[in-house]
Amino acid sequence: MQSEDTRPRSRDIGLRIGTLPTGKQNAITDVAGVMVGQTTLIAGDGPLIPGHGPVRTGVTVILPHAGNLYRDKVPAAIHIINGFGKCMGQEQVDELGTLESPIALTGTMNVGLVTDAIVAWSIRENPDVGIDASTVNPVVGECSDAWLNDMQGRHVREEHVLAAIASASAGPVAEGTIGAGVGMTAFGYKGGIGTSSRVMPAHLGGWTVGVLVLANFGRRDQLVIDGVPIGRILAAEDDVPERGSIMMIVATDAPLLDRGLRRLARRAGIGLARTGSIAGNGSGDYVIAFSASPSVRIPYEPLTPTIQVELMIDTDKPIDALFQATVEATEEAIVNALFRATTVVGRDGNTREALPIERVTELLRAAGRLDNAVEPSQ
Repeated sequence: MQSEDTRPRSRDIGLRIGTLPTGKQNAITDVAGVMVGQTTLIAGDGPLIPGHGPVRTGVTVILPHAGNLYRDKVPAAIHIINGFGKCMGQEQVDELGTLESPIALTGTMNVGLVTDAIVAWSIRENPDVGIDASTVNPVVGECSDAWLNDMQGRHVREEHVLAAIASASAGPVAEGTIGAGVGMTAFGYKGGIGTSSRVMPAHLGGWTVGVLVLANFGRRDQLVIDGVPIGRILAAEDDVPERGSIMMIVATDAPLLDRGLRRLARRAGIGLARTGSIAGNGSGDYVIAFSASPSVRIPYEPLTPTIQVELMIDTDKPIDALFQATVEATEEAIVNALFRATTVVGRDGNTREALPIERVTELLRAAGRLDNAVEPSQ
């Protein structure tokens, strides 16, 4: 078994998904201002003792900017591909088109506790919340980590969420078996956290799109990597049924409001489909999109009834490039989640094997998908 430090990202083997260039880190944090923090919880082995362990779970948080998110809101939209899941805070985002808290991702039965922790953090940052100011709308998404984790224990607590927020940075993003991704499965292999980014040409705005996914979906025989039906070749008789979900977070510095962001979010579904997903009946597939552009921030207490924003116009070439960036970054983020995830043994000895990188590399090379000169991720 390879460690997370030795398992490559998809570009490290010469795979180049799409045609647009990546950002410097090929991560959601290439979007200026965006930060990611994660807390990983791994404890115990052996038979499941409900409420006690073994523990294979965690939390991942995405902050649109380093300022006060409640006082300086960002435009946002949520798109549902298949609704067999939970996305706390969705209704208010749909109604008002803004995001006023970190986005948190976790295991399904941790959602309530993580929501409460974000409320506590928001009150600490804004002591007037619920007194002289309005209430706060936490946004928390989930995927099920039931196969590997003691879900009834609801082991993600306030201190873990606060630690993830405190650790959030604009640097490289750890992927695979980390944070919310610890107990996840994708295409019958170990899934988890993945990320990627794309940069538009300067003459079309030069904006960046970054995507982070929590991948926990798909059957082995469905897996497609850069158009190659890898899963059909690798599929085993003990294939895992489709019972998972995926959360996709799309960030951009393009100045868009919720209408434009909802258009962007829909395109993430195309990137998801390119990896082989059918958004199965038991799969909750959600996209949360936001703009980190300072020019479209919405103040909590505007000084006047109106504000001026600098908004991107939906003309064909720029918006199409933004759509393309979203599709490509989503597809690659999912592949990176598979590449970086490590084998995990969880409760009752349940095991999720990591994607066999060497075999996948052989198949992609045979299909002509790899560059001859392999270079590390940008």
